[in-house]
Amino acid sequence: MPGQSLGIMGALGRPGVVALTYVLTTLELTCLFMQFSILPYLSRTLGLDSVAFGYLQTIFGMLQLLGGPVFGRFADQRGARAALSLSFMAASTIYLLLAAACSPSLPGVFLLFASRLPAVLMHTLPGAQMIITDLTEPAERPAALGRLGLCFGIGVILGSLLGGTLSTACGIQCPAIVALVANLLGAILSFTCIPSSTKQTGVTAQAPPPGAAKTSVFDLKAISRLLLLPGVLPVFLVKVISGFPTGLFLVMFSIISMDFFQLEAAQAGYLMSFFGVLQMVIQGLVIGRLSRYFSEEALLRASVLVFAVVGLAMALMSNVFHFCLLMPGLVFSLCTLNVVTDSMLTKAVSASDTGTMLGLSASVQPLTRTLGPTLGGLLYRSFGVPIFGHVQLAVNLLVLLVLWRKRMYQKEDKAR
Repeated sequence: MPGQSLGIMGALGRPGVVALTYVLTTLELTCLFMQFSILPYLSRTLGLDSVAFGYLQTIFGMLQLLGGPVFGRFADQRGARAALSLSFMAASTIYLLLAAACSPSLPGVFLLFASRLPAVLMHTLPGAQMIITDLTEPAERPAALGRLGLCFGIGVILGSLLGGTLSTACGIQCPAIVALVANLLGAILSFTCIPSSTKQTGVTAQAPPPGAAKTSVFDLKAISRLLLLPGVLPVFLVKVISGFPTGLFLVMFSIISMDFFQLEAAQAGYLMSFFGVLQMVIQGLVIGRLSRYFSEEALLRASVLVFAVVGLAMALMSNVFHFCLLMPGLVFSLCTLNVVTDSMLTKAVSASDTGTMLGLSASVQPLTRTLGPTLGGLLYRSFGVPIFGHVQLAVNLLVLLVLWRKRMYQKEDKAR
């Protein structure tokens, strides 16, 4: 039980470690969205066109995709302190290179692309999810993981606001320098205040049998075997397939907001702030309360159903006002899908593998960012915005049908 780990929590205690984890997550996400807010302008300043910027985004997505499962396994083997410290140091390297890329006397384009490389180790959110998972009871887990969405929403709002404000007032290099200092502070706090392990007593000390070689952090078989455990692969596939159409739309949203909605940069920023506020409220407050009254399976089906309804509305929308009306449903389904599937997946594996499982789960978003620009651009250019709604409706109706049939089979088995 989580209480067994209290002996290694130090002076903060379990509630203090959990609270600090939320703070560190908010800090890292704020810096991440500060980076996102200045990256297009820095790329334009350095003379990169939209194709080169797409390559930059694809490299970042691919590195995160490859690094997520390995980072999760590293967190399981080396502990929470080492994992979070490594993530913050990797993020610090990214912002150091970004700040250097802003200098006219240095090779800016090379440094900009080089700044993507440490992203393979920057996984603060999965590390925080592992800590929260290890230190909460299974019944509390959906609500505790949902509060990380509150951190995400704060990061979206503060990061976007600070990135634009600092770059306008002090130059485009300023947000990168501020993010560098903030992440160095995060690394220090992680190393000094986060316990070396948040697992149950004896969980992390799973030594191999005598004569057997110790498994490596890069052991892909050990990582992929988790998907073959009972109940893991179906939930993982639902997470990937159900959320992928929305992921494509969000990847293309910056283009859609300019071309289809005819929004200025400031107006698009207000819309993203609205998205962040909705995510804070739904993931931080609503999902936790719903999890007290409904099972995770019921919430999963509800998220898929809402996805389908939102897809239909998206296929019919014609202006930004329509999008604002459907945005609460979109955010609800997206947040519920992510929180519930993460909770179900961590319950399906042993406590010693929660970090690896969360790393696999976290690789879903980078997968969308890797495939999204090409596939989403092709769909948008060929069929326009309604195609995203049609795909989302069709995919989620199919997923809902599969989940419903599974529920019917379970009822029949119980009746027998």
